[in-house]
Amino acid sequence: MTDVGVEPYWELMFDAEGDVDPGGRDALIRGVVDRGLTDLVVFAHGWNNSRSLATGLYRRFFAPFPAVLAEGGGTAARLGYGGVIWPSMRFTDEPVPDFPDLRPALSGDGPALEPGTLEALAAVFPGSEALLDRLAELIERRPADPARLEEFASLVRRLVGVPRPGAATGTEDPALVLHDVDPEPGASGAPAMLTESPRAVCERFAEAVVPAGSARAELFGSLGRLWSGALELLRQGSYWEMKRRAGQVGQQGLGPLLGELAEASPGLRVHLVGHSFGGRLVAFAVRGLPERAQCVHSLVLLQGAFSHYSFAPRLPFAQDRSGALKDLHRRVAGPVVCCHSRHDLALSVLYPLASRMSGDTQSVLGLGDARWGAMGHDGVQAVTGTGTLELGQALAGPLPETGCVNVDVAAVVRRGGPPSGAHSDICHGELARLVLVAGRLVRPSAG
Repeated sequence: MTDVGVEPYWELMFDAEGDVDPGGRDALIRGVVDRGLTDLVVFAHGWNNSRSLATGLYRRFFAPFPAVLAEGGGTAARLGYGGVIWPSMRFTDEPVPDFPDLRPALSGDGPALEPGTLEALAAVFPGSEALLDRLAELIERRPADPARLEEFASLVRRLVGVPRPGAATGTEDPALVLHDVDPEPGASGAPAMLTESPRAVCERFAEAVVPAGSARAELFGSLGRLWSGALELLRQGSYWEMKRRAGQVGQQGLGPLLGELAEASPGLRVHLVGHSFGGRLVAFAVRGLPERAQCVHSLVLLQGAFSHYSFAPRLPFAQDRSGALKDLHRRVAGPVVCCHSRHDLALSVLYPLASRMSGDTQSVLGLGDARWGAMGHDGVQAVTGTGTLELGQALAGPLPETGCVNVDVAAVVRRGGPPSGAHSDICHGELARLVLVAGRLVRPSAG
């Protein structure tokens, strides 16, 4: 077993299609049965560039668990831990609070595609090295020729597998099928950033990350500012692929695995935790559960990077449509806890801008339009009976027995600069305790 400071702990490795490493799967099932565990906490990371970074996240997040469990308010549960490892990535210009800052010194004269980010992109998009080298060259040179911006956008679209406007497609394409079932509206199944005019898209992203009149805008100049928008297009395009991949891994991989686990160990209570796109992964795992499996007893979404309408039976702006996870919160035997923070710039600014669908002419930047909101920005929306609590109230309890509850965690999820803000600031004892309270593994306590 990998040492993350708690035990027993197992790692579950999935590929991009959701296939699990059989050795890890078998070790988990055998270990749960042999140890007679009653409860299992399974955590899925969001964007990470390596297994070691993901393991480091789990080590930091799980660190408070033993002390919280030993405080005297715990149950007689025999608890185990699981960490999901799936192929995702983050750009290395996004610092993570409490993690070493591995960013190289920036030149200050414009955007750059850093070596660490190139390596991460190559790992999650194998066989794309030549394409990535060209993207890096264009970002470094930042040519004024509009044709080069068109080329850059075309290469991003090739990288993430989105066809160009007007190209013939079929619903047999699994990537488009996944888009079509997503709750965000739009007939094309692809976001506007990957289909509309490259210059217009880059200008919108530039305004979000390097606002006109800011010190950085003055430093970069108009051309550098535009290419900053192009770099953001690459970032958000790759994250759109991570979003699709998270749903695939959850529904086709983790969900069926949990079904096997429930069959091998009847009565086991599983508590799912996911950060960022990992929140989407564990939510879609509920969708992938076999009908007979009733093992998921709590679901905690930490800054979930997917639509806040995912569980909605009807979309407020389209009554004939529903979220991709319509009513699936009812398959969780305990509460669905959605943590959100206003300090999360990745979800309050960039997510809605990147999520706006092709054909939407009503929103210019995508900002301020509730259709494009994320779970981690303002919580579950359009689900009747959803509760609303501050973090202190949630820890003091009681949480709802079942159903959705939004918890404002801005009191602790608050550190981090641009472009992602506090999105990755999740390693706090209060959030660890919240997971245990949601799973009925400790009693609520105001302290």
